[in-house]
Amino acid sequence: MEKNLGKKYAIVMGATSGIGREVALELARRGWTVGVAGRRAERLSVLVRGTEGIVAARAIDVTGEEAPALLEELAAATGGMDLYFHSSGIGWQNLDLEVGKELQTVATNAAGFVRMVDTAFHWMRRHGGGHIACISSIAGTKGLGAAPAYSATKRFQSHYIESLTQLARLQGLSVRFTDFRPGFVATDLIANGHYPLQLSAARVARQMVDALERNRRVVVIDWRYRLLVVGWRLIPRWLWVRLRIR
Repeated sequence: MEKNLGKKYAIVMGATSGIGREVALELARRGWTVGVAGRRAERLSVLVRGTEGIVAARAIDVTGEEAPALLEELAAATGGMDLYFHSSGIGWQNLDLEVGKELQTVATNAAGFVRMVDTAFHWMRRHGGGHIACISSIAGTKGLGAAPAYSATKRFQSHYIESLTQLARLQGLSVRFTDFRPGFVATDLIANGHYPLQLSAARVARQMVDALERNRRVVVIDWRYRLLVVGWRLIPRWLWVRLRIR
């Protein structure tokens, strides 16, 4: 596959709604050639038909064994993959600790995450490098009793990205990583709850693309959540587990 060296190519996983959709649109506005993926094929088709710069789509479920092959197929159809942006994830408040919800969260946010990020890593190793960006969450900085699997898998994602950053350096690869840790963003994921300090998905996407262009490594969005994270990291464990946080 020959690339046009004047273009930048991005794949956005989880582009059917929320932050992923807005990131795909923002990248296209800034001149990237974009391929989009997610589970809902009809929404992806709308993006391709209606957006200059979004040129290819594949319906991909990150929990499926066929997902790696479909991602590579999408990269070829797009023209390349200088950036892999992972915005695919699920989560619930699960105060009743329904095991099915916990396992589904782990399947998507941990196993599915590894499946896709590793595929992008191997692709970039074969093609001279690239940039992998993932949305974890501020929820990964503390264990949240109302959402055990969600907060645990978000911490897993941050540690995994950090580990791959070290691995890329050990192997002398030109693969960079960005870990985005937003607070509550007004998306379908939290549509049925009452969450404070909600952020606009479009505004968050602009901040994320700005950070990518500046080659940032770890980004907490926004400044209010940066202060919040600093504050709750100071809370000792014995006190944290006694707090009634929902």
